[in-house]
Amino acid sequence: MSVTAATAPASVEPIFNTKPRGLWSTAFRRLFRRRSAIIGMIILAALILVAIFAPVLATHDPTKSLIGIENVQKRQGPCIHWLGCPSDQPQHYFGLDGNVRDLYSRILFGARLSLLVGIVSVGFAIVIGAFLGAISGYMGGWTDNLIMGLMDIMLAFPSLILAIAIVTVLGPGLLNTLLAIGIVSIPVYARIMRSSVLAIKQQDYVMADRSIGVPSGRILFGNILPNALTPLIVQGTLGIAVAILDAAALSFLGLGAQPPTPEWGSMIGQERNQVFTAPHLIIFPGFALILTVLGFNLLGDGLRDALDVRQRS
Repeated sequence: MSVTAATAPASVEPIFNTKPRGLWSTAFRRLFRRRSAIIGMIILAALILVAIFAPVLATHDPTKSLIGIENVQKRQGPCIHWLGCPSDQPQHYFGLDGNVRDLYSRILFGARLSLLVGIVSVGFAIVIGAFLGAISGYMGGWTDNLIMGLMDIMLAFPSLILAIAIVTVLGPGLLNTLLAIGIVSIPVYARIMRSSVLAIKQQDYVMADRSIGVPSGRILFGNILPNALTPLIVQGTLGIAVAILDAAALSFLGLGAQPPTPEWGSMIGQERNQVFTAPHLIIFPGFALILTVLGFNLLGDGLRDALDVRQRS
């Protein structure tokens, strides 16, 4: 006895009408279910807003000394009127640094520089590293050996030491810092992309394209690369935190952003000898640096879990 459309169960139609969710829609749903990732996104959203509206939120020019303008002292502590600071004293939320500049305003503008360094340097490393890794994994043979041999040589040096060497040769400055951090990060993304390409190029749909004569460039950049970007996104999010720390370390050593540019590592480096006499000059930029790195790490961990196919139902 055949089952007609009139006697078919009512539950059949919704089953066939249900559309399967894609990788990214499923990943975003999983991402927003992770408390750590949500905390990371909140931290980074606040940081981005601070960087965008720094000129509005700042109370003073971050590069201008207040000597002769206000009745203040060098390395003066925080002064907030509603917390008991005398009303006859100028208000400075985080105090003043050794050059009598408002620390609160400098930290706000420092958020712009940290985001710029992290995003630009990692973006540069991902573009170059992904291209080299894709060519290496797809072509194989002597091309693979040559590219990966160069990457192995770069990985043999500690990244910060190699960055210091590059900046020493090119000269201190923000642009050279961005270039140095980007260069030392290339091997990480190249190796990740190579491993992804090696796995994907053995898939049936890639083999089918090869069999019908699809050009290699179209296969690599049209089919393989889009499916190999997932691990790069996760590593890139985590890599931004590392890039910000490396930039702060270079500035701490005097090789990164040069005074009077507001940069958190440079602030800590200039006042490192005042950790006991004026601890606010170390605590506030250090806390801003820790909070930023924490935000990127939490988001990166959440993305890694959300995009892990082994945890998908």
